[in-house]
Order: sequence, then C-alpha cells, then structure tokens
Amino acid sequence: MSTKLSQLKPGQKAIIQDFDNQEIHLKLMEMGCLPGESITVEQRAPLGDPVSISIAGYTLSLRLDEAEKIIVNVID
Repeated sequence: MSTKLSQLKPGQKAIIQDFDNQEIHLKLMEMGCLPGESITVEQRAPLGDPVSISIAGYTLSLRLDEAEKIIVNVID
C-alpha cells in the first residue's frame, strides 16, 4: 500500500518508493532517504511536526512538509 511518510504513525515500518517533489529529492537522498531503504517511524512531536524516523542505522528528524514529499510502501 503506497502512502506518504507523513501519514504513518509511530511504530509503523515502510520502504521508500519515490519522492513527490524533485526539488527536495537531492536533499533527502543526501540525508540517506534513498528509494528501497527501509524506515521506521520512531515518534512524532505533539503537534505532528517534526517526525523522527530510523533509517540506515541512525535517527533522522524530518519536518512534516519534507515527510509529505516521501512516498512509501507500508510493511505490515
């Protein structure tokens, strides 16, 4: 099931499929957000921004507008 990273809840796992916006594509890839990479949503701030994810062995915080641009496939 494809969705945006911003829609996932803490504890959910997914695999990055693609990016919705090519402007931020390079920035996200430099941070380790590569298509095919497995991620886990660790936590969300009380108002939902930022989102903390675990990717490639480290924790990364993304602003909600960045997470909105990452298309993922949820792992059940």
